This record gives sequence, structure tokens and C-alpha cells, in this order.
Amino acid sequence: MSIATTSSKLIGRQAPRWLPLLIGLCALILGAALSALIGFSIGLWAVFAGLIFVIAGPIVVGMLEGSRKGKDAFARYLIYGAFLLALIPLVSVIWVVLGRGVPGLSGNLLGTSMNGVSGVTDNEAAQGGPAYGGAYHAIVGTVMITFWATLMSVPIGLLTAVFLTEYSDSNRAFRWMGRVITFLVDVMTGIPSIVAGLFAVALFVQVLGDPSARFGFIASIALSVLMIPTVVRNTEEMLKIVPNELREASYALGVRKWRTITKVVIPTAMSGISSGVTLAIARVIGETAPILVTAGFVASINFNAFSGWMTTLPTFIYYQIMNPTSPTNPQVSEDRAWASALILIILVMILNLAARLIAKIFAPKTGR
Repeated sequence: MSIATTSSKLIGRQAPRWLPLLIGLCALILGAALSALIGFSIGLWAVFAGLIFVIAGPIVVGMLEGSRKGKDAFARYLIYGAFLLALIPLVSVIWVVLGRGVPGLSGNLLGTSMNGVSGVTDNEAAQGGPAYGGAYHAIVGTVMITFWATLMSVPIGLLTAVFLTEYSDSNRAFRWMGRVITFLVDVMTGIPSIVAGLFAVALFVQVLGDPSARFGFIASIALSVLMIPTVVRNTEEMLKIVPNELREASYALGVRKWRTITKVVIPTAMSGISSGVTLAIARVIGETAPILVTAGFVASINFNAFSGWMTTLPTFIYYQIMNPTSPTNPQVSEDRAWASALILIILVMILNLAARLIAKIFAPKTGR
């Protein structure tokens, strides 16, 4: 038997490339039929379709290519199903927020605050009148509080990670300090957000001697307590994956350690570091409890983070849902809340794009 004949037999029973798409389409149809028998819902439909896809795919592949390929296909289709299952909550959240939030977007929402808005104005808006009140003050508060928190957290987290990665193994004292810092970072990772808010309030009460001290910068302190562990952990892992050959090549050229870190190690890991910073910001930008404790809630605009109460988008959403401006017509407040949730998602997306742009600018050049 020639090699060409053997090769043709080995590849002759390959499943077509479009088979997963066909199986997925059939799984969607059968899943919809089964869920309709019980009581149709999107979640039940997704569960049935996923099970049919994961079970039927390997069976069909095994019938076409043999049992060995069928077992391999089982793992592959299981990964496909897990990926699609992970997409379900993401797609559903985006779909719901867009559907409920886009109608609430207007010039008033983005350009005005809730100062002077009452139940009378919301009742008029519910009856077809103009809608007053917006989230401009909450957008300003979110940006300012998050800015100060990031300004404090990123340098501290970056320098801590550099110490743990580059210096903690230098001598016995540094190794002991590195173990202590690692333990504290692990503990801080699990701190509840409300505890961080109480810590920030207690700190400023001791510093200022004013039990009623509440303003935006205190909220930034609370958020920085939550951000620092994420920045440290992510930066540490990114610095560890930088090849030691790059460090050794720099040292061989006579470059000092601090310059090697700033010119070789950090730029090489900048892409991952920026992603970690974005992840840390995304974690704290939606916090509500520590903001309520530290910065309070106000209906007017406040541009000074060091004086007066401030409002953020999460607290604004909370109050619009839990305490609508007009209890008889809560739909107007709900529209504001959903539109504010959409603005919050857009802010996180902008931060993500900015982080990718920064990583691209500072990443080491690969061309000649």
C-alpha cells in the first residue's frame, strides 16, 4: 500500500468544517422546542441548547470519524459550550442595559444635575412633559473620585510590585519584608468594601478631628484601599513573566538595576500592567457602600473633592431606584437609573481603550 493511499484513508473520514455551526443551529431549534414544552424562557432555552450541543456534537463526530475522534471532540465541544455559556450573562447584561438605558439618554441627563428636581416635575414628565434632572453631578463625582484613587493606588501598587519582584530576594531582611507585604496584600484583597469606607472615615476623623467630615477625597482613600491589592498582584505577575535574559543582557552592558527596571522590565510588561490597572479601576468605579459612607449623596454639582459631599454614578443609581423622586411615578427615576448604568459601562469601556492605547505607546518596539 502506498503512502498516498494510506494518507487518503486517514483523512477521508474528516467531518466538514461547517459541522459545529450546523450542530449549533439544530441545538438552538431543539432547545427552543424543549423549553417551550416546560415554559419558554431565554435561560432555559440556553441551557437546553448548550446540553444538546455538547452531547450531540461528539456523537456526530464519532459517527463520521471514529470513536477516538469522538472522544477528542467531546473535550472540544465542551470548551465551545463553556465559552457560549460565559457569553450569555455578558450579552444579556449589555442587551438589557442598552434596551433600558438608551431611551433615558438625553441632553438633560448628561448636562444637568438633580438640583431643584422634585416629584412635581417627574409627574409632569410622566404625563408627557419635558424630563428634568440629570446625572451630570454624578458623572463629575465619579471621574474625580476615581481619578484621585487611581493617582494614589497606581504608584503605590507599582512600586510595591517592583520591590517584591526585583528586590525582595536581595537579603534576609528584604525577604522577611517581602513575605509580610505579600501576606498583607492577600488580606487586603478580601477586605469588604464597606470596611474600607469605615477605615477612611476613621482615618480622617483622627486627622481632622471632625466626626462629620465627609468629602470626595475620603472616598478616594477608601477606593485606593480596594485598588492597591489588585494593582500589586497583577503587576507582580506581569513583572515575573519578563524573561531574565533581558535583565541579564542589560546588566552585561553595565546598566544599573534601577535603570534596567525602568527602561527594560516595566516597558516589557506595560501591556499587562495597564490591563491590571484598568481591572482595578473597573472594580472600584461601581462601588456604592464606601461612597455612601465617605462622600454621602448630594443633588448639586461639586467640583472640589476636598470639600463638601459628592455623588457618583453608583450612588445616583441606588437612590433613583430605592428612593424615586416621585413615588407615584417611579418610571422616570428608573429611566435615569438605567441611563446612568449605561454611562457607567461606557466609562469603563473608555478606560479600557485608554489602557490599551497607553500600553501600545509604551510597549517596546519590535521593529528594526
